[in-house]
Amino acid sequence: MPETPGFHHLHLNTLDPEPAIDFYTKRFPTTSRTTWGGQQALISPNNVLVLFEKVAQRPLTAPEAPDTAFWHFGWHVLDTPETRDRFQAEGVDFLPLYTGDNGATVLISSDTWPGANGLLGRTAEQIEEAKATGVQPTRVGGFGYIEGPDRAMVEYAGNQPRERFNHIHMWQEDPFCAQLWYQTHLNAPLMPGRSKDGVTQDTCVVVRKNELTYPALEPKGMYREPGSAVEFGDVAFMWYMRQGDQPLAPTRGQVYDHVALSVSDLDYWLSKLRSEGVHILEEPYKLGDTRAFMIEGPSLEAIELVQV
Repeated sequence: MPETPGFHHLHLNTLDPEPAIDFYTKRFPTTSRTTWGGQQALISPNNVLVLFEKVAQRPLTAPEAPDTAFWHFGWHVLDTPETRDRFQAEGVDFLPLYTGDNGATVLISSDTWPGANGLLGRTAEQIEEAKATGVQPTRVGGFGYIEGPDRAMVEYAGNQPRERFNHIHMWQEDPFCAQLWYQTHLNAPLMPGRSKDGVTQDTCVVVRKNELTYPALEPKGMYREPGSAVEFGDVAFMWYMRQGDQPLAPTRGQVYDHVALSVSDLDYWLSKLRSEGVHILEEPYKLGDTRAFMIEGPSLEAIELVQV
């Protein structure tokens, strides 16, 4: 059995790396500025990197551009309400969450009704049930979203033991088939409580459950089933089925350009993935003091493998 790659970095396209990195070090004070592979970068205390590549034109994001597999990325924080209050004092732009109650919004999920049936949200019917039975917001922990440089969407979620880069949240065409792809080709372990055991190629295609839930970033709500997740070290790749009817677009050139995984034997992985029919986007190339190659994931997400 091959090693499981580690999470190495998220690669962002940006008009100007300097203020972008300043933004993140101020919002998440356990991070610091660094360089890697000749590029300006941000490093999280769990040794995860965010690399910034300067581009001439502002990279497009949804809704200006088609949705890609990368939805947002996120941090664990010590205290979500306290972090929200600090962000407000710093003049950060928030992305409000619709509660499903006549257009009302909150800034963090713990200020509305808690999820039901193991999900992070409630349907309109479940919201009415919560009202009728007196269910109250917990006002502890929860998640919220802010807008970062170049209109990147950033989630903060708590209450957690330490602040760190924690996840990439994604869309997938077929969430359980994506789970199987990451297991098969990248030896990724399933994330407990967020994935499904026993998935096969014959059973992975399922229909999106037609239930819109809240809280959500869209007034109409969002689809949360089916969903799944895998882990690379202490960084999770979590996903739901795409929300719209249009196929997902390639990620290269967008704000979230690609993600990178670290491996100890690049040539082994190149041979393995090629033999399995995985689409190689770029053959091995020099990257700083090491080498890398790039593949395409199940929903056209670009994944770089870096020898470390």
